[in-house]
Amino acid sequence: MKEQWSDKLFHTINYTALALISLICLFPLYYIFAVSFTDPQEYLIRRAVLFPHQWSIASYKYIFSNNSFIKAFEVSGFLATVGTFLSLAVTSAGAYVLSRKRLIGRRPMMLMILLTTLFNPGIIPPYLLVRDLGLINSIWSLILPVLTSGWYVLLMKGFFDSIPDELEEAAKIDGCSDLGIWFKIVLPLSLPALVAFGLFYAVAYWNTFFSAILYINDPVKRPLQVLLQVLLIESSSTATANAAETAANQPPSETLKMAAVVVATIPILMVYPFLQKHFAKGAMIGSVKG
Repeated sequence: MKEQWSDKLFHTINYTALALISLICLFPLYYIFAVSFTDPQEYLIRRAVLFPHQWSIASYKYIFSNNSFIKAFEVSGFLATVGTFLSLAVTSAGAYVLSRKRLIGRRPMMLMILLTTLFNPGIIPPYLLVRDLGLINSIWSLILPVLTSGWYVLLMKGFFDSIPDELEEAAKIDGCSDLGIWFKIVLPLSLPALVAFGLFYAVAYWNTFFSAILYINDPVKRPLQVLLQVLLIESSSTATANAAETAANQPPSETLKMAAVVVATIPILMVYPFLQKHFAKGAMIGSVKG
């Protein structure tokens, strides 16, 4: 079927608009990348750098030689790995229990979980809870209060509802317990769901910022995002009286900030391509049967 001129015009305008929007979205990322690899002396002269004439990794060397940055990187890595594992365990276990139709009080529990997605308690009640539990200035204060999400539990429950009941009945006949069914049958079949929610949890833990400001007082226990904010404030408030002397002692603050942003962003960007095929399958979790 021959394409009409109006359709060609529409596709041309559509593709052109999408290309412009893509360039607008990608330009800040490119600028951050370019400035982070710009030679310090060149940046002090040019300032606005779109393509460096001299590439340098001086900013990255300075960052990784900073013990506080390495420690913050380790804290964020701990949150993203341990926190994601625990969150997936709690979320999948709760969703599996709610998906069992023989559970007594199933509907009231689902209603209470649903209420947590509709009403936000604010800042004070969670802080009082963390304080009374003795978790102030503890890394676990960044994990336990956000260990699971009611919305994720309900979505994963919808995925578990799509698993045939005959599998559970056959496992029961073979003498498998409920824990064995969840661990040996349900979880392997739920890999797309686990990957999708695992990516959500990992990004949330990696980007932990506001809760760390509330609960963490020790600078050694601060995650990477808080350290980036401190670096931004310090570099903005520090006057560079002698630019040449500053460049000799350390790279300019702007190149340091851009390098820190790149280092904080790359780990999540590297994880996504390996999870993409599972993530595409899990994106429609709970949309058909809930």
